[in-house]
Amino acid sequence: MSGPDYTHEALALSQGYTLIAGVDEVGRGPLAGPVTAAAVILDPNHIPTGLNDSKKLSAKRRQALYDELLACADVSIAHASVEEIDEINILRASHLAMERAVIGLRQSANMALIDGNLIPRGLIIPAQAIIKGDAASVSIAAASIVAKITRDRIMADLAQQFPGYGWETNAGYPSKSHKAALLNLGVTPHHRRSFKPVHNILYQEK
Repeated sequence: MSGPDYTHEALALSQGYTLIAGVDEVGRGPLAGPVTAAAVILDPNHIPTGLNDSKKLSAKRRQALYDELLACADVSIAHASVEEIDEINILRASHLAMERAVIGLRQSANMALIDGNLIPRGLIIPAQAIIKGDAASVSIAAASIVAKITRDRIMADLAQQFPGYGWETNAGYPSKSHKAALLNLGVTPHHRRSFKPVHNILYQEK
């Protein structure tokens, strides 16, 4: 199985689209922290080699590609907050972050390739949803790398302020130690109250 390529982008170019953004989000599953999305428009003449689904790359490789992408591509990063996640639900919040990332690009993308099976309903440009897109499209793979590095850094920063939950290693995902810390240390302002493990702890206390 080879990595992602430029096929989806080339097809969009052949249909007359000129600025194609790959869009991905990270952070749907965690119990804490924001959901983070990235949109990336690659320069077809300068595509970093080795782009792949961020989960398949070593931390070192991911970081190197992240630095290279910031230097050679149009990159936009956006978030939806814990409050927004609790208010509108995680799927809508992840789509909101994607919409914000597309709007934040320096150039106005006229086509978006979205990781997943749904197109965010607030997108104002044509879009194509690609299941496992980060393994199919280099632009989506680029977005997955940027989003993951950005969110991991946010969680490492929050871990300094709220030690004991292991966010610097679990990024807010429901690891065993994170769930144990929730019981022992309680719920922080960065926990998603609409998520069952957090909700259950809050309402056990009542």
